[in-house]
Amino acid sequence: MIRVLIADDERPAREKLRRWLTEQPGMEVAGCAEDGWLAAQCIERLRPHVAFLDIQMPGLSGLEVAAQPEESSAPLIVFVTAFDEHAVKAFELSAVDYLLKPYDKDRLLRAVQRVRERLSAGPARTAAVTTARAQTASSTRLLVPDGERLQLIDTSSVEWLQADDNYVHVHTAARSYLLRRTLQDLLAQLGEQQFLRIHKSTAVNLGAIASLTPLFKGDYEVELRNGHALRLSRRYRDKLFARMGR
Repeated sequence: MIRVLIADDERPAREKLRRWLTEQPGMEVAGCAEDGWLAAQCIERLRPHVAFLDIQMPGLSGLEVAAQPEESSAPLIVFVTAFDEHAVKAFELSAVDYLLKPYDKDRLLRAVQRVRERLSAGPARTAAVTTARAQTASSTRLLVPDGERLQLIDTSSVEWLQADDNYVHVHTAARSYLLRRTLQDLLAQLGEQQFLRIHKSTAVNLGAIASLTPLFKGDYEVELRNGHALRLSRRYRDKLFARMGR
């Protein structure tokens, strides 16, 4: 069975899509969400094969939702929108398809067929996630796991990031969170406007830096405003100095 998530803030739109999809053989609507925040949680909890996402939703936009899942478990994305201007961006994001409201049943069936073909192909499933993260780079919000649920935090509260194989420890002033992401992947989403790698396994929020102290062989100690000390590798020194105007 192909598990489907429907996310749309308009109840009639959700019900119509649910009704038509449940009529299709081999398709099961695993859940529905009325906003982007709930949609992101449903993707994490239900692990659908495909998500039909309205682009403009309260909480998180469809683009922000598409940027959040782990690539290894990311669903295929079909964007649903009432605005034709989003069509080009949907394809730039490598979405399987987009549905322009109001759409009829025949148009939906063409999208379903594309979903089936893409699932059979396999490897391209993560394309929408990768490009969505690039489109939403420098986002001011990040979804992090908090026990059995997800929490939305401001990226400005993140002081530094520490890689641990395929995981990243996200350190804020209040606490730390563990994401199943690579550091490179997370930085691609956050962008370099606010965060910069200072070591192969460490990145820092530039606004959290208090001072730099030279060590040896070109390395530096980076002291954060909270008093925590990090190592700046000479490999990344020049880029940090350029960003800090040194």
